[in-house]
Amino acid sequence: MRIIAGRYKGRQLAAPDGDGTRPTMDRVREALFSILGDVVDGSRVLDLFAGAGTLGMEALSRGALEATFVEFRRSVVQVLEANLEKLTDARYRVLAGPVDRMLLKLGRGSEQFDLVFLDPPYRMGLVPVTLDLLVRNRLLSPKVRVVAEFEARFAPPREVGSLFLADRRTYGDSGFAIYSILEGGANG
Repeated sequence: MRIIAGRYKGRQLAAPDGDGTRPTMDRVREALFSILGDVVDGSRVLDLFAGAGTLGMEALSRGALEATFVEFRRSVVQVLEANLEKLTDARYRVLAGPVDRMLLKLGRGSEQFDLVFLDPPYRMGLVPVTLDLLVRNRLLSPKVRVVAEFEARFAPPREVGSLFLADRRTYGDSGFAIYSILEGGANG
């Protein structure tokens, strides 16, 4: 696994042991970041269910201002932190704990993000739940793009609160959905 573009291009990243994580394949990341384009530059990024951190690190490499990574499993957090150390001057933080609790904590701090990645375990119904938590905790800037990875055979929700499905792509067994704020919609 490696960072595929930007200032950290070519940096090798470790993957956590076991089958509990699914790092996003290079070709899928390339397609995703091509679609996101200028949205990444200068953005504040939130990478949920971060795993090895490939999406958030790719965003940092491509000009994101800062990134917050949220991961629950301690062994995976150690791999994530080791990967982040390879990005010498990047601005980031790692929150180790359950995503729902960390979103509540971030919401209490009145934080908002411009780009959110979520790649929860498949078949647990966590995409709609997490999207709802992002909206309810007022964590989304008006220009936000939320990217949710999902198992291709399941359809992501079309709307959750003020978020609407703007784009959907599938690549083999997985895919991603990109959400935006409904025009005139409030964050929360």
